[in-house]
Amino acid sequence: MPPWPGTPYPLGATYDGVGTNFALFSEVAEYVELCLIDEHGEEERVRLPEVDGFVHHGYLLGVGPGQRYGYRVHGPYDPARGLRCNPDKLLIDPYAKAITGDVDWDESLFGYPFGAPDERNDADSAAHVPRSLVVSPFFDWADDRPPRTPYHETVIYEAHLRGLTMRHPAVPPRLRGTYAGLAHPAVVEHLKQLGVTAIELMPVHQFITDHGLAQKGLRNYWGYNTIGFFAPHEAYAAFPEAAGQVQEFKGMVRSLHEADIEVILDVVYNHTAEGNHLGPTLSLRGIDNQAYYRLADDEPKYYLDYTGTGNSLNVRNPHTLQLIMDSLRYWVTEMHVDGFRFDLAATLAREFYDVDRLSTFFDLVQQDPTVSRVKLIAEPWDVGPGGYQVGNFPPLWTEWNGKFRDTVRDFWRGESATLGEFASRITGSSDLYQDDGRRPFASINFVTAHDGFTLADLVSYNEKHNEANGEDGRDGADDNRSWNCGAEGPTEDPEILALRERQRRNLIGTLLLSQGVPMLLHGDELGRTQLGNNNAYCQDNELSWVDWSMVDGNAELVDFVGRVADFRRRHPVFRRRRFFAGKPIRKSDELRDIAWLTPSGEEMKEQNWDDGFGKSIVVFLNGEGIPDLDQRGMRVVDDSFLMAFNAHYEDIELVLPSADYGPRWTVMIDTATGEVADEPNGPGLRAGDSMNLPARSLVVLQRAPEAA
Repeated sequence: MPPWPGTPYPLGATYDGVGTNFALFSEVAEYVELCLIDEHGEEERVRLPEVDGFVHHGYLLGVGPGQRYGYRVHGPYDPARGLRCNPDKLLIDPYAKAITGDVDWDESLFGYPFGAPDERNDADSAAHVPRSLVVSPFFDWADDRPPRTPYHETVIYEAHLRGLTMRHPAVPPRLRGTYAGLAHPAVVEHLKQLGVTAIELMPVHQFITDHGLAQKGLRNYWGYNTIGFFAPHEAYAAFPEAAGQVQEFKGMVRSLHEADIEVILDVVYNHTAEGNHLGPTLSLRGIDNQAYYRLADDEPKYYLDYTGTGNSLNVRNPHTLQLIMDSLRYWVTEMHVDGFRFDLAATLAREFYDVDRLSTFFDLVQQDPTVSRVKLIAEPWDVGPGGYQVGNFPPLWTEWNGKFRDTVRDFWRGESATLGEFASRITGSSDLYQDDGRRPFASINFVTAHDGFTLADLVSYNEKHNEANGEDGRDGADDNRSWNCGAEGPTEDPEILALRERQRRNLIGTLLLSQGVPMLLHGDELGRTQLGNNNAYCQDNELSWVDWSMVDGNAELVDFVGRVADFRRRHPVFRRRRFFAGKPIRKSDELRDIAWLTPSGEEMKEQNWDDGFGKSIVVFLNGEGIPDLDQRGMRVVDDSFLMAFNAHYEDIELVLPSADYGPRWTVMIDTATGEVADEPNGPGLRAGDSMNLPARSLVVLQRAPEAA
């Protein structure tokens, strides 16, 4: 049966229960062939009959879920001018809701970089590329509701879906490394034990392993090599038959929502897996190269690269912006995700050359009634000129705060003269976010993330050890701001091991008790190590996977993380919605909402901030000075606390401040011992008393009621 005209919108393959509408944008195409592919790889080619607004479209009765398909785009081929149409390339639908198969690297995938039309590689690529799939949009969401956890109550857990579950003994073998595995009750219960309210998944859009890694026998593990912005990665599905990855992903989200855990996706809209002018033609390059990619103004039109991957998407083009926005809306409305973390987000702001915080992309997000209501997190840098943009994103956005990471690492490894910046970072980084009207929760605080050392390696290695990556140690960051505590790598020295455990508690305690949104890295609570590899992007093996057999040996750290997270949850003074003002709460009271003290109990003076020693400080947090209202409109009131930090290698004497701050104090958290109290107990300490503040430790004291 010949195709019906169909409609130009929505783009992609849309099944309605009777047939499927196919629609593909290409401004340069002369005509487009839809290729229907059977289980033997045989093609039936159908020319899309209609074109409206550069969208080629047609409707095929009887074509339904599970149908494999691709496109062949007929049009001009002149790479020097940025034109790369080639009907010998079977192309993935940019709007495919599911994709099956992987790239089988073959010469037919590549063309001459700037050759004339008669020099192009005309070998058919169909046998070597993935296929798009028609999917069913129907799913029983039951009574699924998004948790909508406020930012100031959020605790994020960054995780690799495969790596988190591949070695979990309670997860059935077939479910390990899959969406269904992540939804397993044993995994969910662990997240709940840690106080996690949102899991931030490393890329789950369909991605491929690039040619260079494949030649080395390695795989792209992290997934920052997207080829399908609407498709859940097929390899993460336990039951991928008939596009089952879509149903399985939805089931995972539904299960996590039932546990009040949000799902945030790490998304890569800055580039694709097609690489530079020497890369393969898999999708956008062969559909409309000039529209989708940033090209040089002069000929030959090389790809402009702000990502370090060979290409950058052309966010100046309205159809590229439409692709991104349609993808975001799809994941919110159809897949029920709760937010996005944008990889190399500064690239999306490069309309021309400079990074523009008011670029069209951010305007579209701000105005979109769907996307603007979910969590939006920027990785606020790229590799282009002026690409480090921490603190410069629009008010709707939160940001990975790389300055928090660097400062907290420096403080706890004993770097001098970091007090002033450390104070700013643990109180919400007002220097970065207050001027444009944002709140402390604009800062996504982290000490470790997928890119870099794990927490255990951060306190065990001075240098990276990336030999397994096959790049002779050239890859990965050199500035790790780490300290091995006296020995490089594994050791049996009990003093060094004890110090490393304390340092891990210091870093996690600081992270969870700082103003802003804390983000934990998966497995840090279990002592996960990558043996000093700080760039395990290609290590899809036991080097990167979470080793759940370490639970018993790290039970105390798991308990510490959960108890400190619960302590934070119960005390809103550690998760304020507004910045500290440094002013008295009431006119009749000189006690401010925050005060900085020396270990001797005196208020910090200007010269104290400039002290080169700079390894210890005390901060008073006034629980009566929280300028927030609860859901009933009542003013939020909490207890008051002292947080005493000592990054020095020796114990120091801590003198409690005068009775103006509080008559009695009780130790609630002590990273030297790992103890976390649920409630104040015992006689406590009086104002003016002295106590020992152990070397390299964080102690939190709670003020007792006036009547005590």
